Amino acid sequence: MIVLTPTARFALRANHINRRAAAERRQFEPDPTPVIKFFNPLGAQTWLATELADDDDAVWGLADLGFGCPEVGPWSLSELSSIRLPFGMSIEIDQNFSSGVPISVWAAWSRRTG
Repeated sequence: MIVLTPTARFALRANHINRRAAAERRQFEPDPTPVIKFFNPLGAQTWLATELADDDDAVWGLADLGFGCPEVGPWSLSELSSIRLPFGMSIEIDQNFSSGVPISVWAAWSRRTG
């Protein structure tokens, strides 16, 4: 099971609340920086999370599964947690990840590099 730190959970929830507030006011949606990087330690899959929905399961961000077509959108934290890899491994959180650029820049870069 993937466990989010209270600080990460707070930042993800704040981004979700800010995006919903902007949508309600009919303003441009914010372009937040990724808060958490999930990755497959045995493969090319990477997920950059920017938001966590009210249900504490739906995460929004960039999903790059290594097939050359990264997507920005939602995914399930519980489904990510249920992925079992060889050697008893699972999807991990990059403890050293930090980002100073918004998710749109990450998405554009990922699409260019394939």
